[in-house]
Formats: sequence, C-alpha cells, structure tokens
Amino acid sequence: MARDRLLSTGEAARELGVDRTTLLRWWQHGDVEPEYVTPGNHARWNLAKLKDQLRANRRTERE
Repeated sequence: MARDRLLSTGEAARELGVDRTTLLRWWQHGDVEPEYVTPGNHARWNLAKLKDQLRANRRTERE
C-alpha cells in the first residue's frame, strides 16, 4: 500500500484492528480527524497521521 494513499473508514479501522464504528465514534468525539472529508461526508484517512493522532491521545491521557 502506498504510504500516501487515503483509506476509507472501514479500511483504516481494519488496519488499526478496531471496528469501523469505533473509528467513527473517535471522530465524532473529536479524538481523531480525517485527512479529508468528501462532499458526501465520508472520511478519508492517512494511516500514518491517524496512528500519530492516536499515539498523541494516549500520551495526553497518561499525563
């Protein structure tokens, strides 16, 4: 997979090992932000940036 390829919510969730509804909930709560949102309100995710956001959130929770 190309590093800069944007993934659908389902694809990104599979890569993270979570259900797509979990990723959607994280987005809804403001825990993560997609790289791009289509006019139809479908998120597109950069996997590397998504993982960075999750790591940053874990660090913040520990402090």
